[in-house]
Amino acid sequence: MGEPILCYGKSGSGKSRSLKNFAEDEILLVNVISKRMPFQKQFKYVLKSRNYNTIKNQLMKMPCKVAVIDDAGYLQTSTFMEGHSTPKKGASTFDLFNQIGDEFWDLILFVKEQLPEDVFVYFLMHEISNDYGEVKVRTIGKLLDEKVCIEGMFTICLHCMTDGTKHYFKTQGGTNDIAKSPEEMFDLEIENDLKFVDTEARKFWGMDGGEESA
Repeated sequence: MGEPILCYGKSGSGKSRSLKNFAEDEILLVNVISKRMPFQKQFKYVLKSRNYNTIKNQLMKMPCKVAVIDDAGYLQTSTFMEGHSTPKKGASTFDLFNQIGDEFWDLILFVKEQLPEDVFVYFLMHEISNDYGEVKVRTIGKLLDEKVCIEGMFTICLHCMTDGTKHYFKTQGGTNDIAKSPEEMFDLEIENDLKFVDTEARKFWGMDGGEESA
């Protein structure tokens, strides 16, 4: 099974920035909204698409062990924006939100069930907080939020943060944050560097690509 990893944060917190230490041929970048990266490096394998089937097909045949979907939340936004203006009758409004939830759920399960176990797919997403200060990923509709709890589908959820002078990942949350990772895999706060995350996770799970296997 493949390993989906969630990385979430505010716009400008450093989600895309965290890719800069990957080699140019080391990842498949799924650029959902054709956004320029915040650094000069150009990745060799780039897919600009919001189509779930196209993304799945590319994940199946990509020539590397790491994929990054940036920003995965816009896959939901795309489905909503393409469908919300269509004239609707009866339950068709609910059908749109069901489609949004079903497609995203299926993509995560596809990674977990259809890809090789040494393939990591990073889902970069925006965060949202409620009136109680609870932080979670931004989704569209109640299906993913209330019925699925998508963070429960990930073993690693990294909270991407900045204090204005540095960028970093929070690896463990508390009552009001969904950040989590296996005990002893990371320190509580680590560098804003998904290459480091990838190496340490593979080492922790005894996979090729970890520092001990290099």
